[in-house]
Amino acid sequence: MPTLILVRHGRSTANTSGVLAGRTPGVALDERGAAQAAALPARLAGIPLALAVTSPLQRCRESLGPLLAARPGLRLETDERITECDYGDWSGRKLAELADEPLMETVQQHPSAAAFPGGEPMREMQARAVAAVRDWNARVEETSGAEACYLMCSHGDLIKSLVADALGMHLDLFQRISVEPCSVTVIRYTRLRPYLVRLGDTGDLASLVPREDAGGAGGERDAAIGGGAGAA
Repeated sequence: MPTLILVRHGRSTANTSGVLAGRTPGVALDERGAAQAAALPARLAGIPLALAVTSPLQRCRESLGPLLAARPGLRLETDERITECDYGDWSGRKLAELADEPLMETVQQHPSAAAFPGGEPMREMQARAVAAVRDWNARVEETSGAEACYLMCSHGDLIKSLVADALGMHLDLFQRISVEPCSVTVIRYTRLRPYLVRLGDTGDLASLVPREDAGGAGGERDAAIGGGAGAA
């Protein structure tokens, strides 16, 4: 099955202003986020990508702009299922203000029970994200083979929920996971279980580049991408 490269969008204006953006339109990358996006093509250089899938929100599309410019043949798909969690009435509010909301303790300590007023439950966010990944895994394998890599650009909570699923962790533990803006998280899916290859990586990704002497299915290439049981 394919390898999924998850990219959190670059730092946004909402990140720097301490606002819970949610699905609020018009939230763009800030100067730092634009620089992070500009560095992404070099970080991913040499890694073959079957396609890229993005959340429809502006900050994700902007994050992929430089990569798409550097790889004009890379197909881009948009999937609503990997958009930001619907925070409902909380969207656009200051995080410092939301810290005093009784629901925030549930969000942090028991997120599987958290449902945002006027929005969605966090467990539904995870369910749609996992369904999207399983769907794209099957599509990519059918069109590009089991050894293919593809990329998704999405949001922090959604990526954390996918990592929790890959590790067999309950959603109630996902707040222990951290993914920084424009970080790369890599999950290698196999028939029996996924492997977490990278988590919130903001540095060099050269070790993910397939080796020239890579063997057949699952052989040397698995070692090159860190797909073994001891992957860090």
